[in-house]
Amino acid sequence: MVVSSRAIRIGSRKSQLALVQTYWIQEQLQKHYPDRQFDVETMSTQGDKILDVALAKIGDKGLFTKELETAMLQNQVDFAVHSLKDLPTNLPEGLMLGCVTERVNPADALVVHEKHRDKQLDTLPEGSVIGTSSLRRLAQLRHHYPHLTFKDVRGNVNTRLGKLDSGEYDAIILAVAGLQRLDMSDRIHQVIPDDISLHAVGQGALGIECRTGDPEILELLKVLEDTETRDRCYAERAFLRQLEGGCQVPIGVNTKIENNVLTLIGMVASLDGKTLIKDTIEGEPSQAESLGQTLATRLRDAGATEILAEIFAQIQRS
Repeated sequence: MVVSSRAIRIGSRKSQLALVQTYWIQEQLQKHYPDRQFDVETMSTQGDKILDVALAKIGDKGLFTKELETAMLQNQVDFAVHSLKDLPTNLPEGLMLGCVTERVNPADALVVHEKHRDKQLDTLPEGSVIGTSSLRRLAQLRHHYPHLTFKDVRGNVNTRLGKLDSGEYDAIILAVAGLQRLDMSDRIHQVIPDDISLHAVGQGALGIECRTGDPEILELLKVLEDTETRDRCYAERAFLRQLEGGCQVPIGVNTKIENNVLTLIGMVASLDGKTLIKDTIEGEPSQAESLGQTLATRLRDAGATEILAEIFAQIQRS
């Protein structure tokens, strides 16, 4: 039972989506603990500041988390709220993933310029310019739609939508979850099917990072945990960790739990989309991490090691 009365400090990025997510966490905790005080502390991360370089070329897996993690380690905030897909699978010493919230739709969304409102991915004209900052999306879409043109797009959701609406792009790819959380579901033109684009590890879930060995905070966070989402995301994160891939590597996943069986689909693709390796594994949710590790080993044996080595070499050369 949590008995302390001190104010709890929640760390967040300053972006609109990050704040929407953090204030939702604050609201949920306030409902469960009406006598406690929860304050939000905001800060900008490296990923928020560098907007003129493709994410893959910056090379830091903690682009959107490092400053928040430093604040936790220096006891300036008690925990931080992340989009789980932004949280590296290997956390700094002294920090842990304390809670995973219930997942919303983890799929990718096609958002089109008004002139293409009657089109879907498979009917966009040849040469249409598609904006995405994700190598995962890029590789899969190149695999399925080699006739389309892909261009990097950075900035927050509103910035990206502004670039789309101004005609810089014919369409852009965003996460369904982010648009839903920002009350922009009306901009979702097409939810991209899983057989076209497997989603990012952890996409659609919030991950709360906190200090290890902080029983008061861990006890508070228990009310937010969704065990099914946690098991699915643990499998996904173990898969990614075993492949040694950051968020800027073409690695995609899909998971579900039915009748106490966890199914994990994993994918690794080359940047040009010409080579795509995919496999599936099933098992008990309690074995989530070992399932992820086993599937990653299978994909490495099927050629993923060579694909990833070439991708890292390409990124370094550029």
